[in-house]
Amino acid sequence: MSQLEPRTPSDELGQESPLIQENPWADLRRFTQARLALGRVGASLPTDEVLRFGLAHAMARDAVHLPLDTDTLATALTGEGFRVLHAHSAAPDRAAYLLRPDWGRRLADESRQALEREKTASSELVVVIADGLSAIAVERHAVAVMKQLRAQIDTDWCQTPVVLATQARVAIGDDIGEVFGAQLVIVLIGERPGLTAPDSLGAYLTYQPRRGRMNSERNCVSNIHAAGTSYALGAHKIGYLAREALRLKLTGVALKDDSDTALITA
Repeated sequence: MSQLEPRTPSDELGQESPLIQENPWADLRRFTQARLALGRVGASLPTDEVLRFGLAHAMARDAVHLPLDTDTLATALTGEGFRVLHAHSAAPDRAAYLLRPDWGRRLADESRQALEREKTASSELVVVIADGLSAIAVERHAVAVMKQLRAQIDTDWCQTPVVLATQARVAIGDDIGEVFGAQLVIVLIGERPGLTAPDSLGAYLTYQPRRGRMNSERNCVSNIHAAGTSYALGAHKIGYLAREALRLKLTGVALKDDSDTALITA
């Protein structure tokens, strides 16, 4: 049983405590990790649930502040045959990143110069793997998603830049994609942690990335983690949106995710 897996109110011996007044909706907890029907003891929550809430909050805080292990991630991606590069946002550290979201959306000048030196020709696709607000999401899921994506998107993956970006937000993909003259950028990023999912990975797609793109010009596949969207389904959705973006030459509100229909009719 995972630390955050829902369970019915009980004592340590697995017997229902006579002090806990169970909620009539308690059976619904089998279907979700959300905190509902927790029961009560008098006017308060059961001690077990209070402690579990505190643990979940601590895990969410850790997810925000723990640094991304870029060396281990780069080694794993390189071992899978991906071309790995490194970049850093204009935010010098985590404190600045949290206080100045705009800095996290821009490349540091030295990173821009380093990436420009790596540019050989315009790339159809660039993938950015960014720490975002949950480095552990990236460490746990990014490699698995990339392996699935390779089967979904027909491109020269040996030459496609895969940029590991730190202290980064979604829009840093616009700067990076612009440097490489990419037609499409896919940003895999650690999402803001919640109290039931501190390791959720999101994917954002932007056609013709350049500085100044609006969020309405992106598509998103979110909630990729063990108890959410699976690697295979997430990669299928990303691959579908990527192919449609290149075919229709757009992303955002005008591009609809009909990947479920495509999956059913395939």
